[in-house]
Amino acid sequence: LFIFFPVFNRKTGEPPLINGWIPYLGKALIFRKDAYKFLLDQQKKFGDIFTVHIAGRYITFIMDPFQYVYVIRNSKQLEFHEFANKMASKTFDYPALSKGKFPELKENLHRIYQYLQGKPLDIISDHMMKNLQDIFEWKCSQATDWETEKMYKFCCSVMFEASFVTLYGRVPAADGHKVISEIRDKFIKFDASFPYLAANIPIELLGATKKVRKELIHHFLLQNMTKWLGGSKVVQARQDIFEKYELLGDYDKAAHHFAFLWASVGNTIPATFWAMYYLLRHPEALAAVRDEIDHLLQSTGQKRGPTYNIHLTREQLDNLVYLESALNESLRMCSSSMNIRISQEDFVLKLEGNQEVVLRKGDWIALYPQILHMDPEVYEDPKEYKFDRYIENGKKKTTFYKAGRKLKYFLMPFGSGISMCPGRFLAMNEMKMFLFILLSHFDVELAENKAVRLDNSRMGLGILLPDADIAFRYKLRS
Repeated sequence: LFIFFPVFNRKTGEPPLINGWIPYLGKALIFRKDAYKFLLDQQKKFGDIFTVHIAGRYITFIMDPFQYVYVIRNSKQLEFHEFANKMASKTFDYPALSKGKFPELKENLHRIYQYLQGKPLDIISDHMMKNLQDIFEWKCSQATDWETEKMYKFCCSVMFEASFVTLYGRVPAADGHKVISEIRDKFIKFDASFPYLAANIPIELLGATKKVRKELIHHFLLQNMTKWLGGSKVVQARQDIFEKYELLGDYDKAAHHFAFLWASVGNTIPATFWAMYYLLRHPEALAAVRDEIDHLLQSTGQKRGPTYNIHLTREQLDNLVYLESALNESLRMCSSSMNIRISQEDFVLKLEGNQEVVLRKGDWIALYPQILHMDPEVYEDPKEYKFDRYIENGKKKTTFYKAGRKLKYFLMPFGSGISMCPGRFLAMNEMKMFLFILLSHFDVELAENKAVRLDNSRMGLGILLPDADIAFRYKLRS
């Protein structure tokens, strides 16, 4: 039995096509195995612009970072939100945000992100700082001498609970920690299936994932959320908007809340792990960041230790240049997002140097910043962790070059343009505060001498997870 598939004939001006020999899949398997290596190989063969057939999609990759701006600025012809909406609704089990059924819901939800910027960001960051300190204080009460834990599990436990309480409120029951731990354990099970859901694999084929998702969404039903105390304005504003849409059922609203939780911690937890891991692997980095933290506490008259409340303004957080540089360096090394746009019409994308790319309606355009992050022309010895890479003359370094030309985009862990993560400022603050409290309260060191590597199963989806956990130990600083 022979099945014939139509040939995707190329038009004049369209990039070279890398098709693959497996019907429908195309190059999907080799791309999934190691997207970074695959794209570099194709760039050597075909240049900076080429189209790859991946699982029924024809994706045109723009590899030259100087061309990124031409993709990002064409947000009218190259759209993102419709693609993201379809993927999220399927992954988190809520109805797609169609204009006919839910007029202006998408726009109203987008406006709410104002609560994650400016003055409202200061308020939610203050709450996060307090909640992190409460959790660390609880940890301190159990750590009389050296305590040994697995690092990823530790980061996950602390960041999940602090984020949950900051966004959704405190569980008033006596076993509040236990309740949140149960939600976290289900979250981890669901999150393990996230790459498969994002790849459009039916949830019915993913074991208990459908059951776990339903249980997680149940936690966010209104009758459960009303019991939680001290939730954030951003979540309250989302609740208020959902109540205006009668066609949104209680389950649908709860699914939206669950999706917001995943967006808040799904990438922040592994990013926190990598920031901590690289600091502990590099004693000179750890010493520089700790000295900066101690200096800030001394200069502001604040005492370190679990019994003292530390308060940091946004300006003070921003001025911790070594902490921010170390965090940015770990983000450079562990982020692997694919910035996708979908052509809304047949049109010609005009690029620098009189280059043109002929696009068809429905074509995907992709930027893959990991190629930029690991480019030795931009970053000397890109596979090495250099905690002060983003510092120059004691100040933040924001000028990076390729081929002697200054780059507009040089670090892109949070996406770009219309697809840039709206919670990126809060995420950066959370990770800085976690490290600030950890290093001001504790002596910390690795308890195992082994290298942890990146797990490539989430290539293109954000922050890569570690391929294994690693033991570390901590005790109160004297």
